[in-house]
Amino acid sequence: MAKKERKDSQSFNEELIEKAKKLGVSTCLTRAKEIKPCSIGVTGACCSLCYMGPCRLAGGEAQGVCGATIDTITSRNFARSVAAGAAAHSDHARDLVFTLLAVALGKIPGIKIKDEEKLRKVALDWGIKVESKTTLELAKEVAQIALDQFSLKNKELNFLSRAPRKRQDCWKKQALSPRGIDWEVAETLNRTHEGTDQEAESILNQALRTALADGWGGSMLATEISDILFGTPKAALSRINLGVIKEDEVNIVVHGHNPLVAEAILQVANENEFKKTALERGAKGINLIGICCTANEILMRHGIPSAGNFLHQELTILTGAVDLMVVDVQCIMQALAEVAKKFHTKLVTTSSKTRIPGAIHIEFNPEDCLKKAREVVELAIENFPRRLKVNIPSKETPLVTGFSHEYINFMLGGKYLASLRELNNSIIDGRLQGVVAVIGCNNPRVGLNEGHRYVVKELIRNNVVVFQTGCGALTNAQYGFLLPEAMEEAGPILKVICKSVGIPPVLHLGSCVNNSRLLTIFSQMVKDGGLGNDISTLPVAGICPEWKSEKALSIGTYLAASGVYVLFGVGSPVGASCKVVELMSKGWERKIGGKLEFEPNYQKIIQKVLEHLKEKRKALGLGPERDREVHDIERRRALLWWRNQLKGWQ
Repeated sequence: MAKKERKDSQSFNEELIEKAKKLGVSTCLTRAKEIKPCSIGVTGACCSLCYMGPCRLAGGEAQGVCGATIDTITSRNFARSVAAGAAAHSDHARDLVFTLLAVALGKIPGIKIKDEEKLRKVALDWGIKVESKTTLELAKEVAQIALDQFSLKNKELNFLSRAPRKRQDCWKKQALSPRGIDWEVAETLNRTHEGTDQEAESILNQALRTALADGWGGSMLATEISDILFGTPKAALSRINLGVIKEDEVNIVVHGHNPLVAEAILQVANENEFKKTALERGAKGINLIGICCTANEILMRHGIPSAGNFLHQELTILTGAVDLMVVDVQCIMQALAEVAKKFHTKLVTTSSKTRIPGAIHIEFNPEDCLKKAREVVELAIENFPRRLKVNIPSKETPLVTGFSHEYINFMLGGKYLASLRELNNSIIDGRLQGVVAVIGCNNPRVGLNEGHRYVVKELIRNNVVVFQTGCGALTNAQYGFLLPEAMEEAGPILKVICKSVGIPPVLHLGSCVNNSRLLTIFSQMVKDGGLGNDISTLPVAGICPEWKSEKALSIGTYLAASGVYVLFGVGSPVGASCKVVELMSKGWERKIGGKLEFEPNYQKIIQKVLEHLKEKRKALGLGPERDREVHDIERRRALLWWRNQLKGWQ
């Protein structure tokens, strides 16, 4: 089944790309072929931090005008990228904190807290007394403490306490425990200013601390508060591919990262008033669709279908059936406005931080989000009759989504025995080699989705469970890997496990900021026992096969700083400096137990990751993967009964 999905997904993408060429419309895929990257800047060998330059250290130059060496320049460039990525995730989190505070103060009557249980859990984790307090009182207190996380001065971030004790001790020993989120981002910019920090290792240490402020700070805050506000995801069936666009309905595409915008539009689009207006305009209904990480947010929580990943944002408009595309922040191509001009599509920006020439601006704030959502939906309905020629690929692919870390615990242990112990046991006894997180972006320079597809296929074939987030998850959903039927592509042992539990071999954890769920899962794997006393001892790894954004570099760095081996595909932004490459791989491994490497060859990525999992297993005394019997559900129940009987006799 999965093989057939791959062929169909590729063919309808190519059909729309060909349509774009005939219309004279440029897309990211054609531009990637036409525009060649700078051979000097692509390896981090160009410094543009002051106007004595830019200084390009190529052709024998040993230093820039100020005397900065290649090691200093590449480490500065990398650290600045990490700071930008951390700022993007953390500013997203700040917006959500303000939304939670507005809800707590009763300023958004139409928005209610969906997961009160999680609100209380976070409050307890932070030492807040929950007795005798209403939900809104707790929400206010949590929001206020969450805001403090951005400006802490002499205290560590609250969520660091979730990490294993040995990991926390490692950070303290290396002076890497992050302080206030904003402090770390600002200090990175200061240290990398021309004439400030000039030692590569010192600069990279600050990059590690800033990334940790993202993973255990901004991103984790965004994940937890989104769940509190809009609901913690649970497994659900949905659909993906451009076929989810409907010819006879008003199509509204939500794109970006802020779930508030999509949640507000979803709520308003279901109001009877707008359903009636849509019918009067000749449409059978209103169809909400996601693109990019906003797609992941509403896909995980509501099963709202997705048109595709980052590379599909222009292609959706090329169908001629998108009546309105609404965007907020991050990963939004400026080219969308030009593509929309060729069709009837309205492009709407919603954030004070994002303006696009040629787009309509309808600014959303927490207090007026429902009012603004009504303006957007009304504009989309009005635009429906203006369609010209429509060309929608018919293909839809089903997928299973909603694997929050809470649901994975429930899935493996039930309501009262929720844990990851069964996952640990499968690794301990040799049924699974380990767990690999395949994360990050899509990059048009490596072709259409080839990196994600190849890496995931090879991992599951080798009996490795895969967690996916962001656009990578949407990519492999299009190829059918997020379905239980994809177990046919998996190794024999993983196949039986998937069949017994009833899950796909690839679990969808959510959007970019939800990579923080990985930190929670890995920490719990340590806590649940049998795999060492730190994240660095686990047989786990991370792969970002098609990275393109600064956010991806921050994610990879905070995973490495947490003790994980991380590999990036495409190319290396620090390749110009052998010293920096060495510091980020062997140097980090000695110091923090994790490391970060760049490897453009996908076959080598798989070889390195599988070898890494074997080494971690060997260090734990687990030995190689064993070809052993894996019991079906009836056999497992019988064994559990006998185990309980034996416990009673002891």
